[in-house]
Amino acid sequence: MELVGVVGAALVRDGRVLASRRTEPPSLAGLWEFPGGKVEEGETDVQAVVRELREELRVEVEVGGRLGPDLPIRDTAVLRVYLCRLVSGEPELVDHDAHRWLGPGELGEVPWLPVDLPLLEPLRGVLEAQAPPRSVRR
Repeated sequence: MELVGVVGAALVRDGRVLASRRTEPPSLAGLWEFPGGKVEEGETDVQAVVRELREELRVEVEVGGRLGPDLPIRDTAVLRVYLCRLVSGEPELVDHDAHRWLGPGELGEVPWLPVDLPLLEPLRGVLEAQAPPRSVRR
């Protein structure tokens, strides 16, 4: 049996990543994720990320490199998460009931989908490297 490809987007802006709260299925409702979805037949991962974010968030993105390894979802699918940059638009609530921009120290403030948990530490490093410098108080 061939595994279904699923893509996720670590949408990063100003040292923060967008987390989205699921509404379905009931067993996953209330958990937070990197937005994305299934790769359709004939699509590359990059094309799927662009399409999914256009559909789910109403934004245009530029897809960068992979974040972490392939992550199995049960025995039926594999998740690949890509770093992305917002090109236009502001994320809208279409398939989710909430969004949060999380900085490196805030990643643990939401209950993530279990499959996404291994990506939080590598993501923390990416966010810390991209965070705007803090002003120095005198």
